[in-house]
Amino acid sequence: MAAPAEVGVAAGPAEATEAAELSRALGRLLPGLEADSKLGRRRALEALERALDAAAGPGCDPVTFQGPWAGLLLPRLLRLLADPAEGCRALAVHLLDLGLRRAARPHDALPRLLPSLAARLVRPEPTRPPPEPCEELRLALVQLLGLAVSLGGAALAPHLDDAVRALRSALLDPFAAVRRESCECAAALARATPDHFHMQSESLIGPLMQTISHQHWKVRVAVIEATGTVIQFGNGKSVDDVLSHFAQRLFDDVTQVRQAVTSVVGGWLLNLRDRYSFFHKLIPLLLSSLSDEMPEVRQLAASLWEKIGLQWQKENEEDLKDKLDFASPPPPHYPPQEIRPGLGCRELVFRNLSKVLPAICHDITDWVVGTRVKAAQLLPVLLLHAEDHITQHLEIVLRTLQRACADEEKAVVSNDLYLENLLLCVQALVSVCQEDCGASSLQLLEVLVMIMAVSGATGLEDKAQETLDALAVVENVPSSQDLYRKHMGTLLEQLTASQGNWTIHSPELLQFLVLLTRSGPAIGENLQHVIPTLRTCLQPTADPHMRLKLFSVLSMVLLKPDDTVNSQGQFHDHLETVLKDILVPNLQWQAGRTAAAIRTATVSCLWALVSSSFLTAKQVQEAQETLMAHVLGTLEEDSMMTRLTSCRIINAFLKTSGAAMDPDKSLKVYPELLKCLDDVSNDVRMAAASALLTWLKCVQSSEGKAYYQSNIQYLYRELLVYLDDPESTIQDAVLEVLKEGSVLFPELLVRETEAVVHKHRSAAYCEQLLQHVQATARVTP
Repeated sequence: MAAPAEVGVAAGPAEATEAAELSRALGRLLPGLEADSKLGRRRALEALERALDAAAGPGCDPVTFQGPWAGLLLPRLLRLLADPAEGCRALAVHLLDLGLRRAARPHDALPRLLPSLAARLVRPEPTRPPPEPCEELRLALVQLLGLAVSLGGAALAPHLDDAVRALRSALLDPFAAVRRESCECAAALARATPDHFHMQSESLIGPLMQTISHQHWKVRVAVIEATGTVIQFGNGKSVDDVLSHFAQRLFDDVTQVRQAVTSVVGGWLLNLRDRYSFFHKLIPLLLSSLSDEMPEVRQLAASLWEKIGLQWQKENEEDLKDKLDFASPPPPHYPPQEIRPGLGCRELVFRNLSKVLPAICHDITDWVVGTRVKAAQLLPVLLLHAEDHITQHLEIVLRTLQRACADEEKAVVSNDLYLENLLLCVQALVSVCQEDCGASSLQLLEVLVMIMAVSGATGLEDKAQETLDALAVVENVPSSQDLYRKHMGTLLEQLTASQGNWTIHSPELLQFLVLLTRSGPAIGENLQHVIPTLRTCLQPTADPHMRLKLFSVLSMVLLKPDDTVNSQGQFHDHLETVLKDILVPNLQWQAGRTAAAIRTATVSCLWALVSSSFLTAKQVQEAQETLMAHVLGTLEEDSMMTRLTSCRIINAFLKTSGAAMDPDKSLKVYPELLKCLDDVSNDVRMAAASALLTWLKCVQSSEGKAYYQSNIQYLYRELLVYLDDPESTIQDAVLEVLKEGSVLFPELLVRETEAVVHKHRSAAYCEQLLQHVQATARVTP
């Protein structure tokens, strides 16, 4: 045992005596910590706990306690953090906590304490568990680290590496409580070592962002708050690494999470050292909270934004001197329900608008609904702040408003009344000017088509149609369709000039769809514009969602060809383009659900074309030669509707081709239809049976029936199996197919039937079949 002078730091004889007595008391218990049995070590630790409780009580002098604690107890307790017994490790952590709180100089323990804590918390590999297996003990270790941070203060600077390594692992701990405690510890570490922390802060951002989407909302809040502090006292460049994650948390279902994001972003805008360089990135996040659904979040955002504007205004007083001295009044027609933001807030938005606006305009067409809603809510906030400065950005703003009005989500459109006011203007012109509108009817029709194209979520479509009918009246034409016929060519030329760049959100596409669905016979008069546009927009490289929409509309149009695409009898001139350049590329197999949906839409479109009865038999044969192989491939699609429609198309092809079908190509058809008899859908099975019956009729009318003999025999054998099907409708359908096929090779059918009749549960069907063959072909069984 070391002498009191060596272990103590007592200032006088009395303190030295007390330190020596404490050292002797602890020394008698220390050998028990080396016991072989865990029970012996545990008893020694419990005895130490009682001794420390007495020695380190409220009346104990920390200076007296420092020597025995640092020289005798600390190293032994640190070794016990790796004890095999969980109970011993837990007592060791408790005693370390007690010692740190009572010692006069707790920072002296940091050189040994921090590496030991890191050794128990840091995973040897990212995929392996931490050395400390017990969740509660890992939590206690992180709490001990937090205590060391709070007591050590700036003395932690030399040991930042160990502390950060421990926190990086703890921030990804499976135990939610450990993650929360680690977040608090990381923030405390940043505040305790402001002069050195910036060198290590970036290494904490990755684990924090991995934890920001944790399933426990309290963990998410802790991560957001910790990130705010880590960046505030660390490296401001990390703002770029966390922005997208913070933006995602603005969609969080829990109010406290969105409130935390608002608070942290507002704090950065007020206090971040290099905040000026991040204004254009942070301002949209804070302003988005002004439209939050919860009033407490909106109030917090408004309060912070006002402080930010006032602070920036004060920091730039000289630059704003004229505007402060000669304040401008609110613009005319300023919304009465809105409170005009302060000068600092308005200037902040105006000076960053050129960087913020393009991102907002991009997000308003995002595929995620929530992103589009947020962007639509943020856009009017920016406009109110920018006031007359928005004029230099009118082109992008108006284009964005037009796209926003086309959104199918009501929440996006509700943030803009542009369409309704535009329609009111057209109505006023038609009502007041009457026949004088003739000089501008093309322009008025353009506006009304645009309103109908983008008004799906606003309920203005019917009102726009009423206005179009009124325009037809003042134009003295029989109906609105006559207006389309008058201006269709010019409209299509203007719209389709940009067809190569269309997407599902393009206003030109939406207007093109209106013309396809509403102009009636005018389509058939302008196929020279319509068909090339369809060919361009329906290529496999085009926007898949646009292709789905176009095929859906094209299917509807083809169902009434004489009133639309074939009103002039000229559609046949474009049939080859439709078959080879539009349908074939979209029937080819590609991976993915979207590609499968497009094949389904293409098959539906082909069915509309084949079943509309305006194609001649020769043209249907042309379609068959071009498309049969591709349609056969769609019989294996996951979509039941695709398989059903394909069976119907094949049936229609066979009915039209008859004996003219090439035998080699014909033999590729029946095996695919035969597979469909095992389909999970009875509708598909029935359609396949019907197509097989038609195929047999084609073979009957063929001159080279002998060429088919081996294949027909195989077909007989396979079809006989389905006479035992549990579905009576399938049995009946297959029986009819066999009856139809019996004319070809009746002897073969009799032999095949007699070979299996004793195996059939439904022998009655076999008897019916044999009787039919005997009666029709005079074959004796």
